[in-house]
Amino acid sequence: MKVENKTFDSERALYNIKDSDIENCVFAGPADGESAMKEARNINVSSCSFSLRYPLWHVEKFTLTDSEMNELTRAAVWYSSDGKIKNCFLGGIKAVRECSRIDIDSCRIVSPEFGWKSSDITLKNSSAESEYFFFDSENVRLENVRMKGKYSFQYVRNLEIDSCEFDTKDAFWHVRNATVRNSVIRGEYLGWYSDGLTLINCKISGTQPLCYCRNLKLVNCSMEDADLAFEYSDVDAEVTSELISVKNPKSGIIRAKAIGEIIKDAPAYECNCEIITG
Repeated sequence: MKVENKTFDSERALYNIKDSDIENCVFAGPADGESAMKEARNINVSSCSFSLRYPLWHVEKFTLTDSEMNELTRAAVWYSSDGKIKNCFLGGIKAVRECSRIDIDSCRIVSPEFGWKSSDITLKNSSAESEYFFFDSENVRLENVRMKGKYSFQYVRNLEIDSCEFDTKDAFWHVRNATVRNSVIRGEYLGWYSDGLTLINCKISGTQPLCYCRNLKLVNCSMEDADLAFEYSDVDAEVTSELISVKNPKSGIIRAKAIGEIIKDAPAYECNCEIITG
């Protein structure tokens, strides 16, 4: 079935629609209805605009292309699976949550609390603004993404990032099994309480990075404005730049071009990390 050139504003306007193409439609209007395509199966949505809440809940096997969800499209994609989203604007709070097997490509995202509690999510060639980005998700892969936000990737498990740029704060807290390659990370208090965080060929900047970490590894990374780094961390680090200061690293080895100050200040734990400069 094909649905095209229509305007919908009623509650559950296309509820449980199956095996259909929805093209050039508008979901907006005075009735202010919610859940336009809830419980849909095997649908292709293209060149549509959305301005109503909860349009794609419990949807299975879908594509969403060349479409726009404005700031009124609250909680747009929840409890959905096996979807592909491409060339879209995803606005509105909580745009993707509790979803699985979703591929997102070439999109612009402006959505606080984006990507929560989801699994097997791929995001590439996109930009994002999000206060809490991918909270408590697993099996997440990012490539060529520019992101601006605050508390990114908290409690994420099995995370792979390549060729990205992040302007964030408190990123990677409590992550488990995360690898970041060829990326730029600007922010404060990076990676605290992580386990299995590996950074390869990255440019890192910000105060008090990488504290209370387990199984932390840095390979060929530069660090700017890094003071009080590695406190109580188990670390294997190769840093190509000068660190302002390192404080009470717990174990492992730190190799750096230079360190302005090595602080050993009444540690609460036994600290025997080897530090090599030059």
